[in-house]
Amino acid sequence: MTTTAPKKSPNIVAIVIVTVAVAINLVIAKLMATWSYSWFPPQASTASSYVDDLFALETGIGSFIFFGCTGVMGWVMLFNRAGKYDESDGAPIEGNTKLEIAWTVIPLLLVFAIAFYSMKVNDTLNALGPKQKYAVGADTRELIKADPMAQVGPVQVIARQWSWEFIYPNGVRSSELHLPIDQRVNLQLQSEDVIHSLYVPAFRLKQDIIPGSIISYSLTPTKEGRFRLRDAMFSGAYMSVNQSNVIVESDEAFSNWLTRTAQRAPQPGLDPGRALYDRRIARGDKGWATVPPAPPPMVNDPGDPSIPHDA
Repeated sequence: MTTTAPKKSPNIVAIVIVTVAVAINLVIAKLMATWSYSWFPPQASTASSYVDDLFALETGIGSFIFFGCTGVMGWVMLFNRAGKYDESDGAPIEGNTKLEIAWTVIPLLLVFAIAFYSMKVNDTLNALGPKQKYAVGADTRELIKADPMAQVGPVQVIARQWSWEFIYPNGVRSSELHLPIDQRVNLQLQSEDVIHSLYVPAFRLKQDIIPGSIISYSLTPTKEGRFRLRDAMFSGAYMSVNQSNVIVESDEAFSNWLTRTAQRAPQPGLDPGRALYDRRIARGDKGWATVPPAPPPMVNDPGDPSIPHDA
């Protein structure tokens, strides 16, 4: 006569504890995802909300995994560790096929879900701001037709060591980028020396500028204000001061600025690296090897870096 071992009844207490822990972890992950929106500057372009939503999703999933793992580790350390002088072997444990399948399939599904959503966001961003690359010297007609839906531009963006220059279709040159609100603007990015990177945090925009190429990129500002523009690429000794402003204003104010600025005589524009370089040379400090800054651009509007920016 054979006997079978009685089936173990489920541990209700353990199930309740795990359920409560998962629920708390979900709440924390949701709070972290919501909190992540406050880590960024104000949203100032049509692309901003999509980038922030993607980041919030990844923050929530990452928080759930992080606090879940650390919670299990903390529980084990507090309640399931051996006694102070216990040197005996632990209980023999065999593999659990169901558990192994679960911790393989669930992360795989999460990765595919994040990848699918990221591709969807990327497609949306490409529709909002199409990007194309041309060789320097490309047919001007092709550059003008790079984004037929653009309402403003093309605006040439010239990056140098270490200054920015913005050239508008009517010939106006400026050290600051002026844009009309709620209108699609086509930018054509060029570098005259090394790799630079146009970075406007409020727009959620970071675009590398490659020497020998013209990058056509479009965006639509949605918030008026002064927003910081930075060179996010290590382009040399003074890249940290290679900054300017993006001024988003009403369509009327933008048109008036273009008309008024076109009547101004060219003058040296912003050249933040020059003052630091000249000061170093005056001290006789050779220091690290560096190239001299490029001559300041001759512009109609040199801008005013002393005015506080909004983000």
